[in-house]
Amino acid sequence: MPRVDFYILPDAAPENRRRRVCQLADKAYSLGHRVYILAESAGQAQLLDDQLWTFRQGGFVPHALLPAPPEDESPVLIGWESTPVVIADVLINLQPEAPADFERFQRVAEVVNQEPAILAASRERFRFYRSRGLTPETHKL
Repeated sequence: MPRVDFYILPDAAPENRRRRVCQLADKAYSLGHRVYILAESAGQAQLLDDQLWTFRQGGFVPHALLPAPPEDESPVLIGWESTPVVIADVLINLQPEAPADFERFQRVAEVVNQEPAILAASRERFRFYRSRGLTPETHKL
């Protein structure tokens, strides 16, 4: 069963949510993990793609936006339609629902800001994970 962590941001700014996603992906990558970021939409996926190139001074996180060429072996992948059959052990979920196949990951990160719809959906996901026998951790940032 995966470890599930909810990262609760103190504001509703979408750019701060994206920045936290980039930081989590960077940390997981630096620890040798492969990451799949499940964005809410194609637009959000594109913004994350752009931000992963620039969010950290003096470096970037190697990543690819799906669909990627078959030979692409980027350690961080970004998509929005579903969790594809990718080799990743960390899932960063930005969708309103928990992915049906969340259990195939070692770790699931939920990044939540104070936007009412995002906050309400995160409470449902928290209950969903608990109903599956998991004990999600909450980190107020």
